[in-house]
Amino acid sequence: MQPQPTGTTEQPAPSRTPLTSWRSPSRRSIELDDHGAAGRSRSASPSPPASQPFLDSTSSPPPLPPPRAAMPPAGSLTAEQLSFFDANGYLVLEPFSGEEDVRALRDRMAELIAGLDDGGADGTQHHRMEMDDYYFNSAENISFFYEDKAFGDDGCLKQPKELSIRLVGHALHEHDPVFKKFSFSENISSIFPSLRYKRPAIVQSRYIFKLPGVGSEAIPHQDNTYIHTEPPSCTGLWFALEDATVNNGCLWAIPGSHKNGLKIRMIKDENGTYFDRPTPSYDHKEFVPLEVKSGSLVVIHGNLVHKSAENLSPTSRHAFVLHLVDTEGCEWSKGNWIKRKTAPEAIYVSS
Repeated sequence: MQPQPTGTTEQPAPSRTPLTSWRSPSRRSIELDDHGAAGRSRSASPSPPASQPFLDSTSSPPPLPPPRAAMPPAGSLTAEQLSFFDANGYLVLEPFSGEEDVRALRDRMAELIAGLDDGGADGTQHHRMEMDDYYFNSAENISFFYEDKAFGDDGCLKQPKELSIRLVGHALHEHDPVFKKFSFSENISSIFPSLRYKRPAIVQSRYIFKLPGVGSEAIPHQDNTYIHTEPPSCTGLWFALEDATVNNGCLWAIPGSHKNGLKIRMIKDENGTYFDRPTPSYDHKEFVPLEVKSGSLVVIHGNLVHKSAENLSPTSRHAFVLHLVDTEGCEWSKGNWIKRKTAPEAIYVSS
């Protein structure tokens, strides 16, 4: 892992380069990882009702709700930190938050799992097809998804539910008070003035378990592939709830890859769900491991190529992940998989 710089002075934030949109007529079925949609997800609850687009480029956005907090002081990231982020496309803030926050999020998730009725958990192919729709309708809900390896040949769970769930998403930050408190905290909001966000809003939250022995890989990808605005503005916040190492599936990234532009977009429209270009390939030798301690935060540029391996160790690797976009000066792209009934709530509004 590369050392993280420190410093004391402010410098201009990395610029956002507008993206030229493209589209090809090719269509193919998709299977997404822990950072995009998941074609092989599982759920133990009924599918929520369908949603409507928000901030869609073809229609006027609904009125935005008032922010939860006033704009925090600018300069929360130092000049050296901003320089490192601009050069590499990621930044590790270590430590970011204390054990109290880590324990609160983990304890609350344990409560949610304990209250989950897993009687509907099903690993059959028919259920997999049903879960595609369930996943795409989960943008404004707290929904539960299981690991493929958690199911036996008979389609039933091979172990208890708490050792089987892959992720919970995608609106913990909206509907659960414990996760909402953390997501809208000053710790989170203070990052974005330095990055020149005017009205940042959380559009997706995920609790990823990366369970021992069954934790699936996240293939190399860019977050802007799945969460796109024009100009691009997605930033990921990856909060470690346990130590993340090369043994239990820590993040890996290609430093500087964010400067090479967006390689592929996922489109969801009336024609289905598909990628607009062939999936790019990457050389594993270019990736560096981002091993971090519990309580650390990894800030991820939307164009950074990153991944994580399967967890074949006996140790889990819990993480809470937020994805934010700027809702002022940036337009929600038509074709994003997230289609909400209401606009997301800003964490602050610049004056």
